[in-house]
Amino acid sequence: MEPAQAIALGLIQGLTEFLPVSSSGHLVLLQNFFGMKEPELLFDICLHVGTLVAVLLVFYREIWHILATLARLPRLLRSTGGFKALYATNADVRLATLIVIGSVPTALLGLFFKSGAEHLFGAVWIVGLMLLVTGTLVWCTRYMAPAGRALLDTHPKDALVIGFVQGMAIIPGISRSGSTIATALFLGIDREVAGRYSFLLSVPAILGALALGLDAEEMQTTISIEMTLLGTLIAAIVGILALKVLLGLVRRGQLSWFAPYCWALGVLALVVGW
Repeated sequence: MEPAQAIALGLIQGLTEFLPVSSSGHLVLLQNFFGMKEPELLFDICLHVGTLVAVLLVFYREIWHILATLARLPRLLRSTGGFKALYATNADVRLATLIVIGSVPTALLGLFFKSGAEHLFGAVWIVGLMLLVTGTLVWCTRYMAPAGRALLDTHPKDALVIGFVQGMAIIPGISRSGSTIATALFLGIDREVAGRYSFLLSVPAILGALALGLDAEEMQTTISIEMTLLGTLIAAIVGILALKVLLGLVRRGQLSWFAPYCWALGVLALVVGW
């Protein structure tokens, strides 16, 4: 692999993993339109590690607060009179609980439908159709009220719905970030909370996907360690920038800006696929 290829793949991974345009959809289209070969498994895993690092760095304060609160959980439970009271008043406990609840439907969908979804990666027309769905979802967010429910007013049923939608993003063309943030907004959740919860919820999802993708027999690679590190670094740097840009757009109610791109790419995929 040449440095330009490693940089290009890291750039694509960093951008499409967080912007609401579907990273898996772009992978399918790039492979079919330009005859690009899918990166070897180890290299692909490293690119995903790069975007995971981006999430951890952008949200390190929130993650640290959650972990610190969980470390003090026994003492907090004694002082507040039980989990129900703590859940109702402590934002970190509420957020951690919602992440766990939201991860359940995502994990179940990933486990039971992973093999079936993999067959969809050869169907360009399905990617095109799903990109149209993604575009419509993010477009509709422009009609949501600017103010919504705060974190302490977000409920387990909200987390279950968002987690289910995140699990559906296993279908190429459905953007994980776009669909989960849009769903949170449709449920009446505040923009800031919607964006933050969506990306914190992605951490266990990415870790789970990486674990499912590990295969010792396929981990052999011909790509040098230098090119692997280069691609991973680019994915992390671009991922941080893309994540910060998207969070700003979500706060300003501008997620719908990505709809025309999704629609245009979706129509192109449908034409080519048919």
